[in-house]
Amino acid sequence: MATLYLTHPICLEHDTGYGHPERADRLRAVETALGQEQFKGLVREEAPEASLEEIERAHPKAYIEAIRDAVPKEGHVMVDGDTTLSPASFKAAVRAVGAGIRAVDQVVAGKTKNAFCAMRPPGHHAERSRAMGFCLFDNIALAALHARAKHGAERVAVIDFDVHHGNGTQAIFWSDKDLFYGSTHQMPLFPGTGALDETGVGNVFNAPLKAGDGQTKFQEAFNERILPGLDKFEPDFVFISAGFDAHKRDPLANIQLVEDDFTWVTQKLVDVADKHSGGRLVSMLEGGYDLQALAGSSAAHVSVLMSAGS
Repeated sequence: MATLYLTHPICLEHDTGYGHPERADRLRAVETALGQEQFKGLVREEAPEASLEEIERAHPKAYIEAIRDAVPKEGHVMVDGDTTLSPASFKAAVRAVGAGIRAVDQVVAGKTKNAFCAMRPPGHHAERSRAMGFCLFDNIALAALHARAKHGAERVAVIDFDVHHGNGTQAIFWSDKDLFYGSTHQMPLFPGTGALDETGVGNVFNAPLKAGDGQTKFQEAFNERILPGLDKFEPDFVFISAGFDAHKRDPLANIQLVEDDFTWVTQKLVDVADKHSGGRLVSMLEGGYDLQALAGSSAAHVSVLMSAGS
């Protein structure tokens, strides 16, 4: 079976304004990288819209409607200091959620072995009733909750290697022992969460890193904290918040990783999915703001997904 690649052109119309790091060129860079000959085996689909009911698994109806109603007819509206709405933003956000849901459905149906969703706006900072950090809805949490609600996945795990802590996903998962959240991220850095002692009900595994830590500390964080916890959890489905802003070229952080590090961590998570989840794995794009680094890192990530099970 092939790897599914989901995206949608409406995501290019989510306009964050001049000079904003989370810009449409990010998706163009990913699309160019995955347009190379080595990726011709990807199954490519346009992401569908999620329903209001599907988004309500993580966000109250009043919040969803408030975001929809705040969308301007033209120009921009700021919903917090760095999170922007433009006329196409709600439509893009609904399809970003829909991508994860479609990916889950196709993986469970056996139509594809795993999936990568290249969508924007990203999601892992969105809390239940609060947009922040470029994020409107928590795409990865909603995909995970869909796997449980519609497909009976009893233990669902999200692993987040974005350089910024996924405070939204952590908050949504916090009190549910059957939802696992594991994260490597730089501290101190936005959003300020993700300390070692933030453990939920024993289901949250944070592994904060310091500026400049690089490959050795990154691998130690996975090998000594996240992977043992994940193996003990025995997930029925594995999800990845795939942020590539821990790359050494990225302007927003300083963890100093390179493409080979994303190859390594993706393979480790594929191995977990193979061991516990029947290979069921869905990855969703989060951060990554240097276009060259984002292109190379996403290509490295997807190459591992494509080789899984072969």
